[in-house]
Amino acid sequence: MTLAEQRLEAVRRRTNVEAILFWSLENIRYLCGFSGSDGVLIITGHERVFMSDSRYEEQARGEVRDASFKKYRQKIEGVARFLQSLRLKRVGFESAAMPYESYQKLKGRLPRASFIPLSREIADLRSRKNLEELEKIRRAIHVASKGFLDASPRFRPGVKERVAAEFLECRMRRRGGDKTAFDTIVASGPRAALPHGAASEKRMGQKETVVVDFGVRVQGYHSDETQTLILGKPDAAQRRIYETVRRAQEKAMKTIRPGVSVRRIDAAAREVIARAGYGKFFGHGTGHGVGLAVHEEPLISPRGRGVVEEGMIFTVEPGIYIPGWGGVRLEDMVLVTPHGSEVLTVLSKELKENVYTG
Repeated sequence: MTLAEQRLEAVRRRTNVEAILFWSLENIRYLCGFSGSDGVLIITGHERVFMSDSRYEEQARGEVRDASFKKYRQKIEGVARFLQSLRLKRVGFESAAMPYESYQKLKGRLPRASFIPLSREIADLRSRKNLEELEKIRRAIHVASKGFLDASPRFRPGVKERVAAEFLECRMRRRGGDKTAFDTIVASGPRAALPHGAASEKRMGQKETVVVDFGVRVQGYHSDETQTLILGKPDAAQRRIYETVRRAQEKAMKTIRPGVSVRRIDAAAREVIARAGYGKFFGHGTGHGVGLAVHEEPLISPRGRGVVEEGMIFTVEPGIYIPGWGGVRLEDMVLVTPHGSEVLTVLSKELKENVYTG
């Protein structure tokens, strides 16, 4: 029995549900292999059934593993009819993934069944990666890194943020990426104070900081990395803030090992930034899991829960964002190993390697 299967069985026992209805495509792919864009997976104590319509029948028969396939014409009606045939009284469902309207319709068709919302109970199903998943993530990181190096000459004064972002996305696809993991962030000068500053028509300027957050998907798995560039010789403030963020990231990484609280890892980075006088300018969490989704468990933040475990992969990405001035974020992906962690991303975060003077 795999770790995911063990956790599912524990969820069924703890919540006393007879079946779990999976709606999110990431969990469906993880649990049965289907990579299409619509369907549901129903897992009982005795069987797994993947359901979809005729558009995906052939794809499902070729991809789905450890589950039978049933076809429906209308999603809600088909799922309701199958659940009714099982005579279930308690059905757990992904409350974070199922639209409320779908929930209401399904509940209306099965008035005798109780639908039990599951959120935290199944959030960590994918948190620990196996060797196959790790290799796909390494491949995504390799593709993204090569794409970034290809695009690095585009990060220079006078070039529009949007132009640089689009070229980077093009190179990641040319290097073998299926698609970008998210809309690439290129935020320069004062706009670098926007943690999620989408690339704009602004032209990058001489001596500005430029935050570049990019990632790619390969075989369903994602990468996520952030470089902060300085277009010219850095001034004292740029050097001080950059090095503060780098030390914060370094301290957080040194804290990582199995059994350590996610909040402790976050606090390690936050303490460095606060002691340097920039605490109020670091408003987001220190990291998040990456896998079939760009953002998944574990959550490395003051609100995160639990401890890290061997096999988890997540980002470490402290940042400082000062309105009117700009910002610095450094982001790497790490793997939790038996005795510590391994940095999976390969681009240097040393300041001297990220000063572009050409």
